[in-house]
Amino acid sequence: MSKAEILKRYILFVISLFFAALGVAFTKGGELGVSPISSVANVMSCKFSSVSMGTWLIIWNCLLIIGQILILRSKFQPVQLLQIPLSFLFGWFTDFGMWLVSFIPVNSYPVCLAMVLLGIVILGFGISLSVIANVIMNSGEAFVKAISDISNREFGNVKIVFDVLCVVVSLIVSLLFFDFTIVGTREGTILSALLTGLVVKFFGSRLKKPINTILGENQLAPMKRNIIK
Repeated sequence: MSKAEILKRYILFVISLFFAALGVAFTKGGELGVSPISSVANVMSCKFSSVSMGTWLIIWNCLLIIGQILILRSKFQPVQLLQIPLSFLFGWFTDFGMWLVSFIPVNSYPVCLAMVLLGIVILGFGISLSVIANVIMNSGEAFVKAISDISNREFGNVKIVFDVLCVVVSLIVSLLFFDFTIVGTREGTILSALLTGLVVKFFGSRLKKPINTILGENQLAPMKRNIIK
């Protein structure tokens, strides 16, 4: 694969981060809960509102990177440290998206639901672009893959368990911080868990061929990934 193609794929990955972050911002703006992997950061942003949602996502993603290092140890590949600047970029994009979404009046449940559904579509579109770019995993996927590799378990099964644990942790944190009240994890979280993968498949099947043609056809072996944010 040429350097030009590698560069184009990384540019596409950065673009995918922007759309994924915008999707998170829309679901957050709907106030019905966010995707499972972002649910802990969402609850923390509700409790400590002086720290932005994007900053909490940066902290959360960096913790997942540290987790990979502890799990893989000598097997951790130095190139995966690129997850750090990409996590910061994702957090900044999320805060920018939150600023854009702040201009949308959210004054009824149908509007909240529409925000969540639109956010899921945008998030799924962003994830599909990252899959097509096929250069590096984000910290959440990479953490799941680390556990999958070490435990010899199927990636998809580990991903499901990881998402469930994220939601459980967010619920526990909410109960502790909000006097045994559930905050930040609602029906939007369930919708995101159920629908995001379908959106990724929808866009991926339609965009993979034309985008790969633009990038410089697939000299990069496709990574087997089952990705739901």
